[in-house]
Amino acid sequence: MEALIEQFEQLGQWRNAGALDEADPLTQTEPDTSTGTTVLERPAEEEQAQRSDNGDADRFAHYVSRERIEESRLTGRPVVALCGKVWVPKRNPADYPICPECKRIYAEYGNKF
Repeated sequence: MEALIEQFEQLGQWRNAGALDEADPLTQTEPDTSTGTTVLERPAEEEQAQRSDNGDADRFAHYVSRERIEESRLTGRPVVALCGKVWVPKRNPADYPICPECKRIYAEYGNKF
């Protein structure tokens, strides 16, 4: 422990005497410009206009079995539509158009679901 204290004191003496060169990061006051690094500016992004429809414009009514919908309403668990969308149903599907992918899959397989 005493040896460590002695080394620390020697370092303080060197620093006070100016023994450390200017490349020492502890003694530098200006940023180092010799490394060749630069800061890249990110281009300003335009903010998207606020939607007044709360995102309902991109919503669809998806095909999911009635049993799964009822279970989801009781448990709060998400459901998986025929098209693969995963969500927790909260809105009335009659207010939205039918998902074209769900409609295509349902027509392709018929009433096998």
